[in-house]
Amino acid sequence: MLPVKVRRGVIGFLRNNPTVAIGGALLLALVLIGIFAPYLWTVDPTALAPAKRTRPPSADYWFGTDALGRDVYSRVLYGTRVSLTVGLSVALLATLAGLTIGLVSGFVRWADGIVMRVMDGLMSIPPILLAIALMALTRGSVGNVIMAITVAEIPRVSRLVRSVVLSLREQAYVDAAIASGTRTPMIILRHILPNTMAPMLVQATYVCASAMIVESILSFIGAGTPPTIPSWGNIMAEGRALWQVKPYIVFFPAAFLSVTVLAVNLVGDGLRDALDPRMAKSL
Repeated sequence: MLPVKVRRGVIGFLRNNPTVAIGGALLLALVLIGIFAPYLWTVDPTALAPAKRTRPPSADYWFGTDALGRDVYSRVLYGTRVSLTVGLSVALLATLAGLTIGLVSGFVRWADGIVMRVMDGLMSIPPILLAIALMALTRGSVGNVIMAITVAEIPRVSRLVRSVVLSLREQAYVDAAIASGTRTPMIILRHILPNTMAPMLVQATYVCASAMIVESILSFIGAGTPPTIPSWGNIMAEGRALWQVKPYIVFFPAAFLSVTVLAVNLVGDGLRDALDPRMAKSL
């Protein structure tokens, strides 16, 4: 159990930042759904039952069944695992890679021009098109989807870090550290890195939300996770042909995707306001 002071601090933070509390509660609920999906009255999400195909939502099939007789409720709940895995993994990998590139580019002047031209070249390609091109070179899998989206997100993260570092390296305490003979790696670790954490934390939430949307788009067009894996994009792709007569096949995964992205964005907006009160007051 957390110490009393820590608990009071967390409760106080959530009370003062209701946006973070609401988004965090939604996100926690979705994480728990993904973890405990096998115990939430689900069946095998890949089990075929042609005799039970396209049945509407009912007491037996809460979200109905698809064109192959698979239980949509079970597939949507298991799809939570795919989206959250992709979103969180891309956010972590893109943040770490972008942070490293941004720190080097922003503080080491001779490397700035070379590194940023490469990042500018990648940023000139829309993320979804870059992800599709990278997926075309590999076979469909969750791991390859994560890597493709990560490559597409790194330039934007590195750009943000570089802009923060460029302003920080002109501060008096950095000049003092340089004058005292402190080596560049220590200056970056002690004085630059800690001051990039707040904007990076907020940016990571937006990267997470964007990654989940891109993953669903890739799966929807057949360039993402294999059809055998129940992801929200795959479920919507399989139901689009029956949209006019059986809209529930597309509606439920789309609703879960929307709620998940909303929860992540609420956390990001709340953290932005909490970490930069001046910006919050100006909005």
